[in-house]
Amino acid sequence: MENIVSKTQLTYKTLAISLTFLFSSVVMAKPNVTIVATGGTIAGAGADATNSATYSAAKVPVDTLINAVPQIQNLANVNGVQALQIASESISDKELLTIARQVNELVKKDDVNGVVITHGTDTLEETAFFLNLVIHTDKPIVVVGSMRPSTAISADGPLNLYGAVALAASPESKGKGVLIFMNDSIFAARDTSKRINIHTNAFGSQWGALGMIVESKPYWFREGVKRNTSKSEFNIDQIKGDSLPLVQITYGSDSMTPIAYDAYAKAGVKAIVHAGTGNGSVPNYLVDTFNKLRSGGMQIIRSSRVADGFVLRNAEQPDDKYDWVVAHDLNPQKARLLTALALTKTTDTKEIQRMFWEY
Repeated sequence: MENIVSKTQLTYKTLAISLTFLFSSVVMAKPNVTIVATGGTIAGAGADATNSATYSAAKVPVDTLINAVPQIQNLANVNGVQALQIASESISDKELLTIARQVNELVKKDDVNGVVITHGTDTLEETAFFLNLVIHTDKPIVVVGSMRPSTAISADGPLNLYGAVALAASPESKGKGVLIFMNDSIFAARDTSKRINIHTNAFGSQWGALGMIVESKPYWFREGVKRNTSKSEFNIDQIKGDSLPLVQITYGSDSMTPIAYDAYAKAGVKAIVHAGTGNGSVPNYLVDTFNKLRSGGMQIIRSSRVADGFVLRNAEQPDDKYDWVVAHDLNPQKARLLTALALTKTTDTKEIQRMFWEY
């Protein structure tokens, strides 16, 4: 009897050790995060350590970026992919689609828990918003950049990259849409833009940050309410080719002429985003030009050159009467992207306006 009890105790002890080891393995298992590098200032290099504003972008490869911040391996199992090596002002729709397809393939993999995209800050907001519209996933996607090159005395890239990996590795980041991480702050891709071209606190949103990261821990304070990622009606899998419908932006000011608008029409532009003064205002001497373009099939989107606020429909101009669309609170560059995606599905202005309300 004593022998049976001893064997039973040994069996339970062995089982307990096994379960403890299994539990520890599960608890200690790190998430897998892939860094998709596209170039930009975060991969830039200056001639001297004191050069924080004059440098060459897109010089440092992804493996060097990762190795420069070895602490990120404590947060996740990190590997890198070099998607592009380009200054972000040179990114076109072709490159946007390339990045989106690469990210899309990554998030479909069971062994990828999150994705970080390193990107130049000049058009970082456009890429982040585009991914927010076309990638169907709840996995964290974080777009990160820097305002100073990696060679500068006080380079902000390493800490930004560390925080971005922490954010992509966190289960709390799931289902929140594509995120932008800069200068300790967590932003929604939809409503965040570059507002300063020198300082490290370059990005901001009129609606505020979603949260921040302190010593690799995310702290959340709000969530976005607009449709994104897995709730979006747009899907990168359904977009063919390497281009989008041609949409261009015109900038509002005093003393404008119809020349640019007519030239865009001749060039085959499908829609114009008018970055108007104030409430997306259109000067009275351009109304006839806009209506002529609209009657010819071109979409007219009223946005604003003003950073904050939003364009009110049927204020300043009778949008219903003219069959124009307002961009709501999306800035001109984001309005351009949403318009281009909308035109892959419809030319009905009421449908396009619905999309601007919902996204």
